[in-house]
Amino acid sequence: MNNKETIPKEIINCVEIIEKAGFEAYLVGGCVRDLFLGKTPKDWDITTNASPEQIQAIFPKTVYKNTFGTVMVVDENTKDLSLKNIQITPYRLESIYSDHRHPDQVKFSKNLKDDLKRRDFTINSIAVNLSNGAIKDIVDLFGGFKDIKDKIIKAVDNPSDRFSEDALRMFRAIRLAVQLGFAIEEHTYSAIKELSKDIKKISIERIRDEFEKIIMTENPKKGIELLHESGLLMYFIPELEKGIGVNQNQAHKYDVWEHLLRSLQHAADKKMSLELRLSALFHDISKPKTKDFSRENNQITFYGHELVGSRETRKILERLRFSRATIDKVVKLVRWHMFFSDTEQITLSAVRRMIVNVGRENIWDLIDLRICDRIGTGRPKENPYRLRKYKSMIDEALHDPISVKMLKIDGNKIMNITNTQPGPKIGYILNALMEEVLDNPKLNNEEYLVSRVNSLISMTENELRNLAKRGKQKRDDFEQKNLDIIKKKHHI
Repeated sequence: MNNKETIPKEIINCVEIIEKAGFEAYLVGGCVRDLFLGKTPKDWDITTNASPEQIQAIFPKTVYKNTFGTVMVVDENTKDLSLKNIQITPYRLESIYSDHRHPDQVKFSKNLKDDLKRRDFTINSIAVNLSNGAIKDIVDLFGGFKDIKDKIIKAVDNPSDRFSEDALRMFRAIRLAVQLGFAIEEHTYSAIKELSKDIKKISIERIRDEFEKIIMTENPKKGIELLHESGLLMYFIPELEKGIGVNQNQAHKYDVWEHLLRSLQHAADKKMSLELRLSALFHDISKPKTKDFSRENNQITFYGHELVGSRETRKILERLRFSRATIDKVVKLVRWHMFFSDTEQITLSAVRRMIVNVGRENIWDLIDLRICDRIGTGRPKENPYRLRKYKSMIDEALHDPISVKMLKIDGNKIMNITNTQPGPKIGYILNALMEEVLDNPKLNNEEYLVSRVNSLISMTENELRNLAKRGKQKRDDFEQKNLDIIKKKHHI
């Protein structure tokens, strides 16, 4: 490894400035681990025996607004945005963590060993000293370098002590194991199982951040399995575990739990977005609630699970404090993932309405979710003829109007034709025309629309309102009727 090329000059400069001022300076934590793994670190941490005030005195521009002693050194000259603010932290001593989240008090030390022994895992407790930009000395008090070579996640000293200090470290152990492809050492994993309930003392935002990182790894299926096996999953998404052992109909090879994890894994294999991975994980979340048996067809059914599931997904994501945009998109994808795709029977009008339901910006994500769903059943082909044909129909439908803005007529034109003042009636006419064009795009021509406007303008405002809302009301009534039946059946 050529460290001079791997370590940015901004980091080397900071280390040299600290040392020239008469203090020690070491790279420590995840950046050292990544260097030994041959990866380019995303974050760089420097630790020193200088106090926060002494660090501030050394560097011309700093920011110090925390209780942990971390000073942010501002480098306005670097072109690398990740190096605009470099973290420098004094050596710290161990402290009591009464709330399992934060130390009761922060004490600084002059001894590097004090700082290393308070860290979470051995692979993160290695410190390196630099000379002319290259690694000179390695301080490895807990066998971290060996654990990196052996691909082991192991707590520093007593794992129960480390997890009692900060319960989120249990989550982090699983996240690192999945990210790096490492195994968790036996005693460390046993301590996670024993103390898993302490995760309830951690803020949901911190849990969500770690959960999101696990979801975005190359092997999220393994991550969710470890969360379940360790006992952590039940404390923040217990709904997922209800799918364990819930068998499905003949179209599915696996139970609901395994199906959801395999669907998620396919989304990761295809490097799909966070929203799609979450949708794949939750799309059948309510199958356990809606499971029934049809004597007529002699098979298991999950009638309306997409309706109940969309609402349950919203509750889960809101509980985890995901952003409003993420929640809305995932809920919409879960709600419509059961779209009818038999191209021998489906019409372009139905495809257009699906585009309206899910949104133009989400329609291709919906198709990707359907593919993840299909692979999750155990079927080998992700893109069969029927789905390819449906994609073709979507492409065709996307060129047709699905918004009043795409009509070959607008409000100003209607007012000119009818000599009408602005008002709700104009909007009702546009929406009434939109309903007709959704059913038959060929009607979207100015000649027909002008003639139709002359017919519609004679109707009362109330008649127009009813006409414009009729199609949407039918869909809403049908969905509400299904939802009422399901709510009554399952006491929701």
